[in-house]
Amino acid sequence: MKQSIRYFLLLILVSSLLLCTSNKKAGDTENEISDEALLDSIAYRSFQYFWDGAEPSSGLARERYHIDGIYPKNDYHIVTSGGSGFGLMAIIAGVERGYITREEAMERFEKVLDFLERADCFHGVFPHWWNGETGKVRAFSEKDNGGDLVESSFLFQGLLCVQQYCNDSERERSIASRIEQLWRKVDWDWHRKGENLLYWHWSAEHTWEMNFPIRGYNECLITYILAASSPTHPIPAEAYHEGWAESGKLLDAHEAEDLPLQLRYQSISGSGPLFWAHYSFLGLDPNGLKDRYADYFEEMKNLSLVNRAYCIRNPKQYKGYGEDCWGLSASYSINGYAAHQPYESDDWGVISPTAALSSIVYTPQESMQVMRYLYKKRELLWGKYGFYDAFSETQHWYPQRYLAIDQGPIAVMIENYRSGLLWKLFMSHPDVQKGLKRLGFQSPHLNCNAKDTTDGQ
Repeated sequence: MKQSIRYFLLLILVSSLLLCTSNKKAGDTENEISDEALLDSIAYRSFQYFWDGAEPSSGLARERYHIDGIYPKNDYHIVTSGGSGFGLMAIIAGVERGYITREEAMERFEKVLDFLERADCFHGVFPHWWNGETGKVRAFSEKDNGGDLVESSFLFQGLLCVQQYCNDSERERSIASRIEQLWRKVDWDWHRKGENLLYWHWSAEHTWEMNFPIRGYNECLITYILAASSPTHPIPAEAYHEGWAESGKLLDAHEAEDLPLQLRYQSISGSGPLFWAHYSFLGLDPNGLKDRYADYFEEMKNLSLVNRAYCIRNPKQYKGYGEDCWGLSASYSINGYAAHQPYESDDWGVISPTAALSSIVYTPQESMQVMRYLYKKRELLWGKYGFYDAFSETQHWYPQRYLAIDQGPIAVMIENYRSGLLWKLFMSHPDVQKGLKRLGFQSPHLNCNAKDTTDGQ
């Protein structure tokens, strides 16, 4: 009863805050709302994408959600595995912030597991997309109608956080046990094809025809770490060092925008889009995380600052770019979808709010500056699930659309910035700790005792 009352009162408070902020004019001063209140408002609405906006049959995250009515045909029930992993983490944060009760979260987790246990999978690996009503795979591209190892790793990053979180009752331990069974079924080693290298896709119809090797640096670090962490089908350390790191070629000390970077980025600018600093690190804590190739906090901080410095320098002279409006990442674009980054795919002056907002763990002051700028322009940029996915002041382009893989990192990284909650859960998983040690990582979390919630399974 006390929890229900607390929840009800919190909803009143949040609703009042949102009503107040939505009624203010774009010209109001930026000091009208505190940093904490602004973070609360953004985190709450981003969380709602995965709660209120979830696909109803599966409980998973829709791939996209269009407020402006321009909705792709037959996409209403398409759910995404990777974005759903981000959403599970956002739901945990929502419980701790009082947006929903713990009991409501458990009910949602059970619905998600009911779906995953019957949905199409391939050697334990889930596809990029499903139909949320039927559980049948929906092809992401012509030959991508099977297991997607990278999107599955994003999903399991979230599932393992849920597993660590569920330890307060018999019901919660049952949820943790069900996750354990899914986790143990994933045949990561199958995706090596007998080589010391992981491959992204396998399809029962097209087998290995896509032939896309996973090697760095990009968003896929988490894939190798989870593959090394598997209790049933782990990859050897050689697959990480020879495959992902290409026998040392991953190391490439250089400068971009006068900032030092240690890793090789396959791009003209020597950097990359900012989702590379986010997706793997929603659960994987970059603070103090090191291996023979990088100090990952420093590397991802500098990757964020390179992106910011490029936008400030603004060599293509786009309207709006600057200290208070930066952030190039994968998002909607003028012509469809693009991985915006310095120089490359920076063709229309498109800013993706998720880029700077999700980098708050690396660049807190710089990211808050962007938040305040976006908040001042909220009449154009702000909707029921927070800031819209992308915009261009140059093109006067302000689509009212959302993508799961962009809203999720905002909610999760804001919570990690405030409490480190998702980092603590993921890094405490005993299998994750074993995998990190297997690959030669150092982390302050490895000096702690892992909390095993799997009842010895």
